[in-house]
Order: sequence, then C-alpha cells, then structure tokens
Amino acid sequence: MINPVWLRSFCTLVEVGHFTRTAERLHMTQSGVSQHVKKLEEQLARPLLIRQGKQFTLTEAGERLYREARAIIRSLTNLEQLVGEDPPYEGLVRLMSPGSVGLKLYPHLLELQCRHSGLIIDYRFAPNADVEKAIASDGVDVGFMTRLATLDEVRCQPIAEESLLLVTPATVKDPSWSTLLQLGFIDHPDGAHHAGLLLGANYPEFQHSNLFEKKGFSNQINLILEPVSRGLGFTVLPAHAVAAFQQPQRVNSHPLSHPVSEILYLGVNRNRALPNRVHSVMAEARKWL
Repeated sequence: MINPVWLRSFCTLVEVGHFTRTAERLHMTQSGVSQHVKKLEEQLARPLLIRQGKQFTLTEAGERLYREARAIIRSLTNLEQLVGEDPPYEGLVRLMSPGSVGLKLYPHLLELQCRHSGLIIDYRFAPNADVEKAIASDGVDVGFMTRLATLDEVRCQPIAEESLLLVTPATVKDPSWSTLLQLGFIDHPDGAHHAGLLLGANYPEFQHSNLFEKKGFSNQINLILEPVSRGLGFTVLPAHAVAAFQQPQRVNSHPLSHPVSEILYLGVNRNRALPNRVHSVMAEARKWL
C-alpha cells in the first residue's frame, strides 16, 4: 500500500512546482520532500519526475499518479475534517485575492486573528486566473475574484461590488479627454481592463488604453498611485486601492457621469468540505466587503 504521506508530499510538489516552497508549506525539510518522492519511485519502480536543475517536469507515470492521488488526498482531508474536532477560530485559513480587495480585507482579518490567537491567516495577492487555479487545486481555502469562475471545480457567488475610479494628480480638476491625453497613462496589470470599463462608458473618444502615452507601470497595488501623486500621469483603479493610498491629498478621484463597478465573487472548491474556521473567516470577510 502506498503511504498517503508520500502522496501528499508528491501532490503538493506538483501543485507548488518548487521543492523549497513545498517543504515550507508542509513544514518539512527539502530533503524530506525529495525522500518521499524517491520512495514513491522505488515502490512504483518507475521515475515520476524529470529533474532539470531546480526545476522538474512530470513523466507519464507521474501525471497518472497525480491525477489519481489528488482524489485520494482530498478524500483523506475531508475525512479528517468530518471526524476530527472542528473549532470555529483555530487553525490555518488560506485566502487569495486581487490586490485591491486584499488592501481592504487583510487588516480586518488580522484584527480577527488578534481576537482569536489560535487562528492563522495566510493571505496571498494574485490576479484572477491564479486565484481560480489555486481554488481548483486546493491551494487555498477561499478565493476572491472580479470575474466568474471558468473551472468546474470552483463554485463562486457574488458578494459585493467595487467601484472603479479615475485618479489624476491633485492639480487636475477637470479630467477632460484632452487633459487625459496630455497626462498619459500609469499602467498596471489590470490597467487596460479597468480603463476599458470606466473610460469606455464615459468618453466617446475612447477605444483602447493604447491611445494614451504610457508614462509608467507598477504591479504593486500599493504603489500604483505613487507616480500619479507625483504628476506623472493618471490611472483607473478599484476604490479599495484608492482608499488605501497613504497620501490622498496628492491625488484626485473624479466622479464621472456613468459610474462603473466590478462584481466581487467569493470562490471555494465545490468538492471540498470546508471546516468551521473557514466559514468564520468568510463571514468576517462578508462583513467588510
């Protein structure tokens, strides 16, 4: 019989894609993870990984094992949750969301953790596609997305709306089309998408964000407004990201004739029984979103 601990290590390694990060997630040593994979290969009498330096790819046998082992590990995890103790405020809860939502939500979840010392909050910032993949692979317990899920494993429901805001330097009072062209665009990973939604609804001249000269780019949600505050351009951001900016007097958020909001969805793995601590954290999240 195959050792389920070895299977868990192997499946986690495939999903994480890195020996060191797998060891950290499983609270093991890197050599321990390697040893579990080696023992599986010895028991099955065939290689499971093709190692390429610090990277690896799966052999056909490795792919088959992973497909079958995922269901076994999920069943064992569900069994542990169903028969074990299930306190509402103890244990690890893993969450993932786009940055703007995280800026709003994370401080409140830390307050919840301060009130319940047995609770551990693991919060990751990531784009929608990565959030959905993490939910589907059991990499997180709860994910928040600004679009509906496309993977069958993910069940999601709308829980909130977040406004998109046009943000310029504080000196700009009238964000006319010519003013925006003169300022230029501070881009970010969702810049073209957000600009298309908000500017497309309010400026007849708008066709694509490429119409504006690109004056900068940042993939750090808390830094996107820094170049805007210095007069280097304008951008379009969700409201939570704007509210979290530390120097609000240096930027100006403009109300437009046709407001636009994104729907925020809460996503979980439809095949997994969620423990009480996850339900407790989801309830807290709904309170603040």
